Amino acid sequence: MPQRIVSTSVTLTGTLLAIHAPVVASGASAAHSKVTDEQGFFTQWSAVAKQRGVTPLYQGEPNAEAIIAAQPDLIVMAGTGGDSALKLYEQLSQLAPTLVVNYDDKSWQELATLLGRATGRDADARAAIAGFDAEAAQVKAELKLPPQPTAALVYYEDGSGANLWTPQSAQGKLLQSLGFTLATAPDSVRGNTSMGMRRDIIQLSGEKFADGLRGQSIILFNADRDQVPQVLANPFLAGNPAVKAKQVYAAGLDTFRLDYYSARNLLARLRKQFG
Repeated sequence: MPQRIVSTSVTLTGTLLAIHAPVVASGASAAHSKVTDEQGFFTQWSAVAKQRGVTPLYQGEPNAEAIIAAQPDLIVMAGTGGDSALKLYEQLSQLAPTLVVNYDDKSWQELATLLGRATGRDADARAAIAGFDAEAAQVKAELKLPPQPTAALVYYEDGSGANLWTPQSAQGKLLQSLGFTLATAPDSVRGNTSMGMRRDIIQLSGEKFADGLRGQSIILFNADRDQVPQVLANPFLAGNPAVKAKQVYAAGLDTFRLDYYSARNLLARLRKQFG
């Protein structure tokens, strides 16, 4: 069992913490953003990381020297996304066992199971998942859903488009497990998904924005309530059924990446909004 895990992916760190894996250090994102603390750790688990003494290695660009200096006996990296350190794989895998995980097509529960197996924390992973699933079942029973289907998305701050979460995304999987039907984009607006494209999002911008946004309600991820009026006032979306009916809701700033912690926060917000 590894004793000194270094996570090069700030997205995967939350799930490692949830299964009590011995993370000694982690890559971080830019500090003091809407979703991060002063160390660049995600707000949903930054208190847990501090409590367990997790050191931030770098912000943004992966730094091989910092990773090596942490003396890991297991390195975890993401195969996709902005926090992937894949280009350092050859160098780092010669120094310590290095696990590459794609998170763009997995729920946090699937990630927890996979990471639990890799770190000898199977029982912790099962316990975290069982606790969460029980909570989710309770929330599902209480929800009165908005008109379906629902478009789940991250809205661009300049109003020019959005990233639509797909059924493969962690966000899409969680909503579907709670009874939501996901609105999907028509084939005409989907890009070429064969080469290096992420499976969790479809980028909608320009003319594709209005055409690609279907559904009778919209849930804004990585957003708080301040963003709702911006979406309702967007001229591109004036004809959108969800916008016309004012069926637009915010899921919270910490939902950009779903792990055990942010998924529980999302359950609480959905319960408050639709319970």
